[in-house]
Amino acid sequence: MSGRRSGHRRWTISVVLLAVIAFTPMPIVSAAAISHTRAPGALRSHSVLPSLRDTCFDRIPTKKKLVALTFDAGGGDGGVRKILRTLRAEGVPGTFFLTGRWAEEFPDQVAAIAAAGHVLGNHTRTHRKVSTLTTSTLRSELRSTNKAVRQIADRGTKPFFRFPYGAHTPRDVNRINDLGYACIQWSVDTAGWMGTSGGRSVASVRTRVMDELAPGEIVLMHVGQHPTDGSTLDADALASVIEAVRAKGYGFTTLRALLPTPRPIPKPTPTPAVSASAPAA
Repeated sequence: MSGRRSGHRRWTISVVLLAVIAFTPMPIVSAAAISHTRAPGALRSHSVLPSLRDTCFDRIPTKKKLVALTFDAGGGDGGVRKILRTLRAEGVPGTFFLTGRWAEEFPDQVAAIAAAGHVLGNHTRTHRKVSTLTTSTLRSELRSTNKAVRQIADRGTKPFFRFPYGAHTPRDVNRINDLGYACIQWSVDTAGWMGTSGGRSVASVRTRVMDELAPGEIVLMHVGQHPTDGSTLDADALASVIEAVRAKGYGFTTLRALLPTPRPIPKPTPTPAVSASAPAA
């Protein structure tokens, strides 16, 4: 008799346990939690906008007579003050691509560029060819540059990135896209960085810009002085470049023109008030 009761008790406990297991909710694993299990060294998903992926922009896609002036900052700062004075006097916006080391060496210049309202872009920390960098090093270069700029300017460098020397592979473009950046190249390099010792002049800088003038042109200039002859041809030529471009009926824009225009949020239609004297239905 006692054996029969013992067997009945074990059977009852088993049924109860199965019921508890069946009706206990299982934890839901979110996609975000899964993403943290990616392989070491893989890029995290902070991808750039789809419209900016898988391409390098050497021109703003527009039919409007607009030119974007861009300035790389990775060497000296000899032309910065003159460039900023000219842009301010002419009411022209610019985009400045900064290396992390340049930002740390010339924080006052970064602050002045940002205070003037110009767009900021990332040019890596050390100006090395991206194809020589591991994914981990590339991530570190972009993040440290963005951090250095943000600490000074109170805003970062996303989503604009320019490859050092313009050198890149399709894989490099994909990697910077995955880190939240768009690849920005240029329509024309003024070659002012070659200096007077390289056979360049204010006139040659202006001529190169005008020879390539077309809607959406992206102009590459540099803010630093030539390392040996000390010339700052891009800064010296800037006013005459702006004058010549305007004489052809063109205006100026920034790389923000590549970003999609946000759609306005429609205002809710107010619900008509019901009069207190209205008869009940």
